[in-house]
Amino acid sequence: MSLRLRLTVIYAGLFLLAGLVLLATTYVLFDRQLAGAGLSVVLNRSTTGASPSPQVLPDPAETMRQIEAQRRQLRAAAVTSLLTQGAIALGVVAAAAAGLGWLVAGRVLNPLHQVTATARRIAAAPAAGRGLHERIALRGPADEVKELADAFDTMLERLDRSFDGQRRFIANASHELRTPLTVGRALVELAMKRRSASADTIRLGEDLLRINARHEHLITGLLLLATSENELTERRPADLADVAAHVLAQSAGAAAAAGVTLEEQLAEAPTSGDALLLERLVHNLVENGVRYNAGPGGWVRVVTRATGDERVEVEVSNTGPVVPPYEVPALFEPFHRLAGDRRVTAGGAGLGLSIVRSVAATHGGTAVARPREGGGLVVTVALPAVVSGVAVRFGR
Repeated sequence: MSLRLRLTVIYAGLFLLAGLVLLATTYVLFDRQLAGAGLSVVLNRSTTGASPSPQVLPDPAETMRQIEAQRRQLRAAAVTSLLTQGAIALGVVAAAAAGLGWLVAGRVLNPLHQVTATARRIAAAPAAGRGLHERIALRGPADEVKELADAFDTMLERLDRSFDGQRRFIANASHELRTPLTVGRALVELAMKRRSASADTIRLGEDLLRINARHEHLITGLLLLATSENELTERRPADLADVAAHVLAQSAGAAAAAGVTLEEQLAEAPTSGDALLLERLVHNLVENGVRYNAGPGGWVRVVTRATGDERVEVEVSNTGPVVPPYEVPALFEPFHRLAGDRRVTAGGAGLGLSIVRSVAATHGGTAVARPREGGGLVVTVALPAVVSGVAVRFGR
């Protein structure tokens, strides 16, 4: 039962109970009044009627029978008019009270529906923190419901400021950290290129450059993660097949070095959005497929397609070690990586699939993963399709 229906049943039940008590009380009082009034009526009729002859005296037993018969007739009339007709009238009024209670309950609960609708829109936002700018802004008397709505608005405002501050901090910190890393890389490269540089210095420089590159990759991922959670201000047509083909061409060298074969099944998959973010999405999927693979002899397969439910998909699967199903949900969390013995190439900051999910959500899509039978992973990203230049939204 919904709250509105429960309130209606309570209203109607209380009204019906009160009506039954009132009807029963009226009947009891009427019956008592009838018992005394009936006797007086019969006695009055016997004393005020035609004067009997002095020789004929009224029979007490006959008189009592007449009184009892009169009582039964009056009681039957009372039951018919009071109970039967009263019960019918009570039922009609109770039904009317239930209808009125339904309307009143709906009017009273309407502000709660606004709170619920706002909460659902925020919960359905494609990324954490998205939609927190919405407010209920309930108007009306300062009652308990308005206090609840105002408290909800206050909570949303604080959460909105918190998420905005977090995104700004990540973006600013990433920008600030890029400068010293760039300077450090330049100094190491300069030291390595000196004629007087020894072999130990060159090896140390190479190690420092690898560490520096990993830090730069981490900062770039953080900056991209913060950027991808922002609302898209401009959407342009893009074909996932073209994006995937471009990414595969870029990743061919890294895949060959790891002994991994790249396979493709690219069908047209038109969508819209930010082409750079979509390229990063596919690149992260392919990069993860190469990194967490079976080594020489393994493969990464990229498939793009348009489905029949107004969606387009890019699916990246790979060979590799068996991934337990319970580990799959955590793969989309930032800085979560599989065990080191499952990687065939070094690097990675644990942001790849987090960025994939964030970019997909920003474009109104979803990203899901499942273990591949025999080892490896299958990641499928679904995005809204574009038909004749018009993006089609689909439910999550």
